Amino acid sequence: MARPVTLFTGQWADLPLETLAAKAAAWGFDGLELACWGDHFDVGRALEEQDYCQGRRELLARHNLSLFAISNHLVGQAVCDAIDQRHKSILPPHIWGDGNPEGVRQRAAEEMKCTARAAARLGVTVVNGFTGSSIWPLLYSFPPNTPEIIQAGFDDFAERWNPILDVFDEVGVRFALEVHPTEIAFDISSARRALEAIGRREAFGFNYDPSHFGYQGVDYVAFIDAFADRIYHAHMKDVWWSDRPTAAGVFGGHTEFGDSDRYWDFRSIGRGRIDFEKIIRALNRARYQGPLSIEWEDSGMDREHGAKEACAFIKRVDFKPSVAAFDAAFAQ
Repeated sequence: MARPVTLFTGQWADLPLETLAAKAAAWGFDGLELACWGDHFDVGRALEEQDYCQGRRELLARHNLSLFAISNHLVGQAVCDAIDQRHKSILPPHIWGDGNPEGVRQRAAEEMKCTARAAARLGVTVVNGFTGSSIWPLLYSFPPNTPEIIQAGFDDFAERWNPILDVFDEVGVRFALEVHPTEIAFDISSARRALEAIGRREAFGFNYDPSHFGYQGVDYVAFIDAFADRIYHAHMKDVWWSDRPTAAGVFGGHTEFGDSDRYWDFRSIGRGRIDFEKIIRALNRARYQGPLSIEWEDSGMDREHGAKEACAFIKRVDFKPSVAAFDAAFAQ
């Protein structure tokens, strides 16, 4: 096995961490990627309570589980978004406050700074998450968008995230954006532009997740090659998409996941259309040695069955890169 296989706990936040840790260990996982919601990792407690972070590590150690990263997708989403009532359902009350949009954005930004400090106290060097985007609602260009409108969105991202990244730099932690529809970067082209917007500073990189590329028609292997030095973390997640037209195409037709009209849907690893061997080879080319963190989603499968199966699949498909040319032994 070349890399540790971990489980992202975001989809399991209904379970106490102690319960999930026992299950994950039994399923064969090497560690957990802790979500900053549920009872899995509390940013405020990490900064306020002397023994909180040590307690989290001791809990994982009891189950022989390692920790490489934490994730704060939900709060990060609110930093740049056009805030509406949907955000209230994903944000902690102290971030939502009175719901005034700019107030929400400012409080979310401060919480992301605190997340960097909490990660440093916990002893991890990567925080995964979302950025939000003021221009995602302008994806389909009618009424027509102007270049200036789109540039303003990237400028807004840089203005809001550079002060956050300053704190990441101060504490020696890096932020890894999960490139994803609804974020400032959702494909290769927008990821390039996001990097340029913040001056390609090292505190900002990517949490690679192929499932968000395949159904869009984005080359998910080329993404690794394009950003080899910016892959700070990697999610393993699968997705299926149809090889023929469907009633609800790429945009989804306002259907729910699992609807038979859909053109694409997330699937348990090994049951979609992502070629994980190609991904492993590309990660090896990129010299990525971090964890392979399974983000498990499949609306048609029992999640405990799926998590155990996915862990075994990724351990089976992963391999170390070669340290020498295979024909070197023939040299005279």
